[in-house]
Formats: sequence, C-alpha cells, structure tokens
Amino acid sequence: MKTYNYSDLSKQEIQKLVQRNVDPADEIRNVVEDIISNVRAHGDNALLEYAAKFDKVELKSLSIGKEEIEVLASTLSPEQKNALDTAYNNIRKFHETQLYTESKVETMQGVTCWRELRPIEKVGLYIPGGTAVLPSTFLMLGVPARIAGCHEIVVCSPPQKDGKINAYIAYVAHLLGIEKVYLTGGAQAIAAMAYGTESITKVDKIFGPGNQYVTKAKTIVQSTTNTAIDMPAGPSEVLVIADESAVPEFVAADLLAQAEHGVDSQSVLVTTSQQFAEKAIEELNKQLPVLPRAAIAGKAINNSYIVVVNDLNEAMQFSNEYAPEHLILATANWQQLTANIINAGSVFLGNLTPESAGDYASGTNHTLPTSAYARAYSGVSVDSFVKKITFQHISPEGIQNIGRTVEILAELEGLQAHKNAISVRIK
Repeated sequence: MKTYNYSDLSKQEIQKLVQRNVDPADEIRNVVEDIISNVRAHGDNALLEYAAKFDKVELKSLSIGKEEIEVLASTLSPEQKNALDTAYNNIRKFHETQLYTESKVETMQGVTCWRELRPIEKVGLYIPGGTAVLPSTFLMLGVPARIAGCHEIVVCSPPQKDGKINAYIAYVAHLLGIEKVYLTGGAQAIAAMAYGTESITKVDKIFGPGNQYVTKAKTIVQSTTNTAIDMPAGPSEVLVIADESAVPEFVAADLLAQAEHGVDSQSVLVTTSQQFAEKAIEELNKQLPVLPRAAIAGKAINNSYIVVVNDLNEAMQFSNEYAPEHLILATANWQQLTANIINAGSVFLGNLTPESAGDYASGTNHTLPTSAYARAYSGVSVDSFVKKITFQHISPEGIQNIGRTVEILAELEGLQAHKNAISVRIK
C-alpha cells in the first residue's frame, strides 16, 4: 500500500486520490449496452445464451421453484440455519422500526396535510451468486421488501455450475417466503428486470449490489425506462480512521475483509501515526498470505493506500471527501467524531465493531452507496421499498382561510385557472 502525507497533498491531488472505479474508455458501457439490447430483443433466449457464455452452464429452465428451493434449503446444517436465522431476526428487528405512521398536521385552521406509505408494487432483487454467493445480500434486500409489503418480489441470481442456486440462498428464500428464483446474473439480469422477458416480470425498482457491469446496467436502465434503482452501488470499499489507540491486528483484518471482495475493491487507512501505519502494514503482510482469497485481496490492497494526517480533524476532512461506503472509527474517543461525519454509507464505532458485523448480522443494512455516492445516497432501508404519498383535506373554514393566499399567488404567476379553482369555492 502506498503511503501519502495529507499535508503534502494539493486539493487536486486529493480529488484524484479519492476518485475510483472509473471507466475512462467507456468500454464497460459499450459491453453493457450490447447486453441490454440483446435481452430486450430476444428475452429468455438471450438469458440462456449468457448463462452458457458467462456462467458456463446450459440451463434447462430459467428458474427454480418452491419444491426445489425447499430441498436445497434442507441440506444446511443446524448450525448454518441458526446463523442465518439469527441474522434474519436481527435485520428484521432493526428494519421493522422504520415502518411507522406519520401524524397529520393542521397547517392552518381547516387545512390538514399528511403522508401515507404505500409499498412499491413490483421490485427486483439482484443477488450476486455463482462462485461468490451472498445470502446476506438476499436478507438485506428481502427483509425490508417483505416489511414494506411489496406485492411482487422478483429475485435474480447467477446459476452455479450445476444449474441451481446455492443452498444458503435457497434457505433465505425459504425464510422470506420466496417461491421462485430466476437463474440469471450480471447486466443481463438487470436488463431482464427493467424491460421484462417471457418469464421475468418487468419491475418498478431494482435493488442489489454488483460489479461495474451490474452498476453500469442499473444506471443505463434507470435513464432509459421508468424502472428506478436503489443506488449505483459498485465495488466494495472501506475507510478506517485509526489513532494510536487502535489495534493494528484489528485494522489489518478490517482492510483485508473489504479487499477480499474483489480486485476492484478498495481499503483505505487514514491514521494520525506513521508508526501505526507501519505496524498495520506488518499485520497485513502476516494475515494476507493465509487467506483463501489471498490473490484477489492482494491485488485490491495494491490498489489501496494509506494517508497519514496530523490530527483527527484532518482525518475527518479526508473521509468526508472520500465519502466511504463503510467508515470505521478505530479511535479512543470516537464519540467526539460522529457529529463531524457528513458523507458515509454506514459507520462502525470503536475497536470492537468490525464492519463484518454489519455485513451479516448486527441488523443494519449492508447495501450501501459506493464510489463517493454516499454524498447523495443512503443505504437501503424500508424507505427504499415504499412511496410516501401526500394527502390533504380542506374544510369549509379552511378554504376561506387559505383561499385569498392562493388567489394572490396564482395571479403572480399568471395562472388564472388556478385562481378560479379557488374563487368558485369561496364565493
């Protein structure tokens, strides 16, 4: 990992440093646009072709149903089921608090306004699978979708080599009451949910993380259809702020936890101590070789870096500029820093709060904005699966109280019909 001194960096150099996951040649866009066009034109047949091309499997069917899901789910050990049950319950408990009824507000006498929630009718969940199985993502998306009350939940996940889904994903489907999973992944899955095919229903909103191809597909379909997306979530990332109180072994483990996601993941250490930076690198070198995904993690670490700052104020400045998906405050007095956090997807406080806990089972959602999108996006929640519709009611007294105000404002804007809609009621 290359080390930078924050004091030596210009604003332009900082901007360049925090930029990531850019496709300057736009090669990814060209590939994804071709995939989308093919799926739109050929539907299920295109999905079957891509399964053979990308997943190396000849599918007989594009989906598996309830019976096969239950058979696969039953193969898990009691310990594995218990772990998924615990994660499911914690995630459900946290997200259930997000569904509440707002109070009505009388903005002036006789004029009452309020909002009510309505579930998005058809949602699509993209669950990365194949060799990188992520049942935790299924929980993070499926639980709030169920709590919100979405009428139709379409689930797409890449097939394994045997033409099925992983047993862990099957067990989550069982927990969520999902009776069908479509065997398609990548940009083609996003296209299928955005435009619909013979088998897959067109949805109103697509959720789920993925690689740069999936992310590009989501941004393209959002601009070319009436299908919304959760956020442009791409390769995973973490930024760790550490002072002298941090534990090098813990910090190195946290950096590697993100690095093993993929070669395009990024792990950033911001520390107030050059000595700590050196100790963290020593720990990285100890822990990395024994990881099963050492080759992947090693490439990601090579694309990551360390920033040495003078104090925690500078650390927070850099963090807010970076806008990390995951922010870990490995500091003695993290309570003094939280108010200064402006841009972050999810925050992990103290030396005993690893990001892995949030990835799996603490209860918060791990589907988060990456690539600095934390500047404008929040992580997935129940709010992501509902619409908030405003209502208002005006009584006879209310129309008299508000009427003249509306008439004047309509006149100011030259909209006579707007004024008349009030005038005919207050005569």
